[in-house]
Amino acid sequence: MPVAQVKPPLPNDDERWRNVETRMRRLGNRPDALIEALHSAQEAFGYVDDDALRYIGDTLSVPPSTVFGVATFYHYFMLTRPGEHTCVVCTGTACYINGALELLASIEAALGVRPDETTADRKVSLLTGRCFGSCSLAPAAIVDGEVHARVGAPEFVKRLQAL
Repeated sequence: MPVAQVKPPLPNDDERWRNVETRMRRLGNRPDALIEALHSAQEAFGYVDDDALRYIGDTLSVPPSTVFGVATFYHYFMLTRPGEHTCVVCTGTACYINGALELLASIEAALGVRPDETTADRKVSLLTGRCFGSCSLAPAAIVDGEVHARVGAPEFVKRLQAL
């Protein structure tokens, strides 16, 4: 006779947890629903923090090391609250050759933020991506979903500072 699984308590009373819980239940609360559950939490909250990792792992009976390993393996998942604006600098071959590293260095010098970090004022999160498919626009960056082509460091940094 199967043992009934004890449902872990929600991390807090935020209604968005109900959406995550419902998604996991629809997927059968099985370990193979891990990536979908992480996506659900990311969509609901904008990131997947320690509470989310723990709750999802407990609900799906997945060890914490596996949950963390999956969440850190896929670049889609953010483990900290993102900034108000998101900047993704392409580091694919064409962008790399045409100045992506210099662009990242300029952003770090001006805003004090490196890839996968958020500025102290929580205004800008800086990420990198491997090829946006905009190689003829190199170097390219995406700010809040808008592609910026042939970005020069001084002008682009000014745009980011204006955010």
